[in-house]
Amino acid sequence: MRALPPLPPAAFRYKVGAVTVTAIPDGTRSFPLAEGFVRNQPLEAVQAALRAAFLPEDHLTIYFNPLLLEIAGRRVLIDTGFGPQAEPSTVGRLHHNLEAIGVGAATIDTVVISHFHLDHINGLVAPDGSPAFPNAKVLVPARERDFWLNPANAAGAPDNLKPAFANAQRVLDVVAAHVSEYAWDQEILPGLTTIGTPGHTPGHTSFMLDSEGAQLFIQSDLTNTPYLFVRNPGWHAAFDIDPELAEKNRRHWLGRAAAERLLVAGFHYPFPSAAHLEAHHDGFRFHPVPWVSL
Repeated sequence: MRALPPLPPAAFRYKVGAVTVTAIPDGTRSFPLAEGFVRNQPLEAVQAALRAAFLPEDHLTIYFNPLLLEIAGRRVLIDTGFGPQAEPSTVGRLHHNLEAIGVGAATIDTVVISHFHLDHINGLVAPDGSPAFPNAKVLVPARERDFWLNPANAAGAPDNLKPAFANAQRVLDVVAAHVSEYAWDQEILPGLTTIGTPGHTPGHTSFMLDSEGAQLFIQSDLTNTPYLFVRNPGWHAAFDIDPELAEKNRRHWLGRAAAERLLVAGFHYPFPSAAHLEAHHDGFRFHPVPWVSL
């Protein structure tokens, strides 16, 4: 029997009022589950949560899903994934998937960055080292830029964060001529407002998209995998710089999303990365949206 051909790239398109939203996967990454991925829980508790979600207990798969918004005639990309990778790789597929749906990098008008972790900013750089989106403005959180591009912060950073400082400097140097800063609580594009949700990083930003009475809460990395951190908002992910502040913002905004029945897009939600949340005990149930083709 001949092997089946590779699956075509996936994208999920839906409407929020007059805005067309497309989730475009950059890929997935799987790794062995180890003690410390959740800082304030023993490994056994994390394994039990995965078992309850019908997931393997010995490893995690993390999803990476940038969003493309079509707002008032503009193409707006929120976050950019890992960027070009040596093959074979399970990540770094954003640009290929954009091309597969007929969107060239040169047609992107604006790139909005939520924070400066490499899985969100490295796609700003093309394989030849030039800006990957040559005609796009790049909007970044002012507080995030102040933190990661501060030489004193880089010099005093713990060893595990030093590569992240160096990477942020490298990427932002490439796109420096395209970069503008934004503040929190600012409408940066028609209907797209920034929301300060620090903790994961000092300048971490979420967004509210509001169009014709419909809303989408774009949570960015307010949670990592929802099967652990939506269900258990008090759990602290290893990647959070200030885990207590991250928890405070997570509880507030996930609680609001549940109470207001908001549609939520999560960068690390399983594709197609959109869901509704339901308050349940001390956390939230995660209800992925059904697939509807536009």
